[in-house]
Amino acid sequence: MAIELPEVIARYIETVNSNEADALVAGFSGTAIVHDEGRTHEGTAAISKWMAEAKAKYNYTIEPLDAVTRDDRTHVTARLTGSFPGSPIQLEFIFELERNTIRSLEIH
Repeated sequence: MAIELPEVIARYIETVNSNEADALVAGFSGTAIVHDEGRTHEGTAAISKWMAEAKAKYNYTIEPLDAVTRDDRTHVTARLTGSFPGSPIQLEFIFELERNTIRSLEIH
C-alpha cells in the first residue's frame, strides 16, 4: 500500500535516499528549523551542514511506514536503516509546511 505524502515531503525522502544533499535544502524555507538528536539547526546553510554530517556518519535511508496530518503538521512514521547501532529503527518525522516548503522538521 502506497503512503500518500505531500509532494515536498515525498521529495525530501527521495532526496535523502539518493544522497543529494544540495537538492535537499531546496524543499526548506529560508528560515526553516530542524530539531534532531537534541540539537536545533536554523536556516538552509545549517540544515545543509546537518544533513551532510548525518549522511556521512550514518549513511541512512528512510522508508515511510505511515503518515497522518493533524494540527497543520504531517507526522510520518518511518524506518531508518543505516550504519548505526540498532539499525533499523523506527522514528517519527513531524513536518510543518508553508507554501509547499518545509518550515520545520522535528525528528523523534
